[in-house]
Amino acid sequence: MRKLFFAGLSVLLMMPVLAMAQSPFDGTWKVDMSSAQFPTKPDVYLLQNGMYECKTCVPSINIKADGTDQKVSGDPYQDTMSVKVIDDRNVETTSKKDGKIVGTSKNSVSSDGDTLTVNWTYSGNPTGGTQTGSFAAKRVAKGPTGANLISGSWRPEKAEASAAAITWTFKVNGNEVTMTNPTGQSYTAKLDGTEAPYKGDPGTTSVSVKMLGKDTLQETDKRDGKVIAIYANTVSADGRSMKITAEDKLLGRTTKFDAQKQ
Repeated sequence: MRKLFFAGLSVLLMMPVLAMAQSPFDGTWKVDMSSAQFPTKPDVYLLQNGMYECKTCVPSINIKADGTDQKVSGDPYQDTMSVKVIDDRNVETTSKKDGKIVGTSKNSVSSDGDTLTVNWTYSGNPTGGTQTGSFAAKRVAKGPTGANLISGSWRPEKAEASAAAITWTFKVNGNEVTMTNPTGQSYTAKLDGTEAPYKGDPGTTSVSVKMLGKDTLQETDKRDGKVIAIYANTVSADGRSMKITAEDKLLGRTTKFDAQKQ
């Protein structure tokens, strides 16, 4: 009887602790950019005869490359874009929305013509200021004869980004999860797949989240009712790291990377 009493008492004492136990997803996470596994599908550009074309962009871009603002339709992040040719290896772009600069890029091709390095900025987020980053891509196909050297097919190999752009916080509360990040995006959604508003991103209007087993949180992003991305976030047994598979439904590409709890 004595053993049964103390066994029962220990269970009762543990109950509040178990009830207050945190979800393994709770906390602030940051992407380890060195872990990124990029898709093999390349980006395809053409700069020739005074015209710039991004064949793999969604929506596709086909504008004059004369350094002046050109209208871009169907892109929630920009409504004009200018392309300035510095020389046959260097090109600069500027994106605007409602007349305000929101993004820039400096695109440089290496002397051997095999590597494209892009240094970018983005200032269109609600908070967090201007974000910066870069990526390097390897040439997998040349452009046509006489075209600027950025023309051709390029496969990303590595990337970097400012901390705020790759950091976010999850908080699970009962049957809901809240996501916030330093650049002003957020949502609170039920864990049963019910659609909820996605705030702070002009390209994402709603989100749904559900648990797949006990260690994977699946997020589905939509734009005006259309699925644009699916993220599978799988937390490790020790709760210190997370493997993420990001399916870009617009571009038809999948990227994998790891994140670490901060």
